[in-house]
Amino acid sequence: MRNLLFLTYYFPPSGGPGVQRSLKFTRYLSEFGWMPTIVTVRPEHASYPDLDPDLGSEIPEAVQVERTSAWDPYALYARMLQQEKQDAVSVGFLGTAEESPQERLAQWIRANVFLPDARVGWVPFAAARGHALLRDRPFDAMLTTGPPHSTHLAGLILKLVHGTPWVVDMRDPWTEIDYRGELPMTAAARAVDGWLEGIVLRNADAVTVVSESMGRRLLDRMPLRLQVIQNGFDEADFQGNDVGPDPEFFVIGHIGNMNRARNPEVLWRALTLLNPKENMPRLRIHFTGNVDPSVLAAAARAGVEDLIDVKPYVPHGAAIDRMRSSTLLLLCINRVEGSSGITTGKLYEYVASGRPVLGIGPPAGDAARVLGATDAGRMFDFDDVDGVMAYLRAAYHAWDGGKPLPGASPERAAPYSRRHQTKALAELLSTVA
Repeated sequence: MRNLLFLTYYFPPSGGPGVQRSLKFTRYLSEFGWMPTIVTVRPEHASYPDLDPDLGSEIPEAVQVERTSAWDPYALYARMLQQEKQDAVSVGFLGTAEESPQERLAQWIRANVFLPDARVGWVPFAAARGHALLRDRPFDAMLTTGPPHSTHLAGLILKLVHGTPWVVDMRDPWTEIDYRGELPMTAAARAVDGWLEGIVLRNADAVTVVSESMGRRLLDRMPLRLQVIQNGFDEADFQGNDVGPDPEFFVIGHIGNMNRARNPEVLWRALTLLNPKENMPRLRIHFTGNVDPSVLAAAARAGVEDLIDVKPYVPHGAAIDRMRSSTLLLLCINRVEGSSGITTGKLYEYVASGRPVLGIGPPAGDAARVLGATDAGRMFDFDDVDGVMAYLRAAYHAWDGGKPLPGASPERAAPYSRRHQTKALAELLSTVA
């Protein structure tokens, strides 16, 4: 059994999508010859968007978890906004109807002072604990995962001091993250952020990304030892789950946060033309996660706001239930530059759920390829109103006739399991070590 030092900010009791990749790696690495030691932040010093304490039960007993203090810029951020800290954490992802001068100032500070992100206050604590562990016993390799990409700065420090083989895992882009254009960054801040990304990636022994397109964009900028290790689904999350689709209503379900860049404008236009209140009277739309006000405003303009049910955040197990109780799952790719490389974590759980997927995004992108490879659904371009209308009409009438459209079969979904992806990571770690 080889030893891995694994630095991750998001770890149980953190909830939300950011924790899943780290947790599932931790859960399955020992099956492939690697025992991780986790360095993470103490919950009382963390800025987590959501909490899901039940996820802690998935951490293997043999795994050592080291929790450290952190200086939290979000506490200052919240005071400037005159908010609770938990409310301030979501700023930069979900908007508000009108931004106050204090909010604009706070966002400017977030974008230009706390580089590369507002969790940078954890870096000295994570590096110090990692240094103590590396001095105490040998580790065969080190893994850091981001966002927050400030975590990689702690890994960089440890790499330069100890020389331990180091893999940088990027769940999302760094300087090309989709919401970066919404941040009021100065040219100087962008230059510093780019320099930090470059020095991290060039000192890493290997870099992992979640999609082919994301990898190509990085390789176009610099030579790297790079491997795609996709997100996935955990079979254990679906075992014993016999939740079926709602028998009374045709439910279009979206699981996860819905920000402005994911607003499915084409869906609202299609529904306006389809007139569901007359022609699809049992259609309902369920959002599970935080929803930007602009999304609900667009639905209201389409006249379907009274068909929408929103549950802001639920634990992961309940999110799986909401997924499986849907008739049709809605996948929205962010309408931003580089959208072809976005493969959200929920995509793979959608595939595993066995429900058909209506995707809105690049038809030739990475997410579309996953849908096509698994026969889980269809991806329609951001402005393909006719295509979305036809698919919705066909799906509704099939369901109304007692023969709902199928999703992916378990056999088609199998290559995207978390266990399968963790095996690929273990093989890379062994090569690097």
